[in-house]
Amino acid sequence: MADGSASVEGATTVAADRLRGFIERVERLEEEKAAIMNDIKEIFAEAKGEGYDVKTLRQVIRIRKMDRADRQEQEALLDLYLAALGE
Repeated sequence: MADGSASVEGATTVAADRLRGFIERVERLEEEKAAIMNDIKEIFAEAKGEGYDVKTLRQVIRIRKMDRADRQEQEALLDLYLAALGE
């Protein structure tokens, strides 16, 4: 019985080490993400300081990430909705 108990403890230790590894990797990435978000914030502040509209810059970035067909569909729907409202 002692041998079986030792192997369970060994498996538990391995599982705990693996779990700790996952958590530590995520924590490191969260730290990197926070640093990157701060860098992005600084870039937007710099752009704002030079007179650029940050809200519009964010919209341009969002649009550039989109697939061309999706973007065209969204623009067509926007035009349709605005026309329906008389805008």
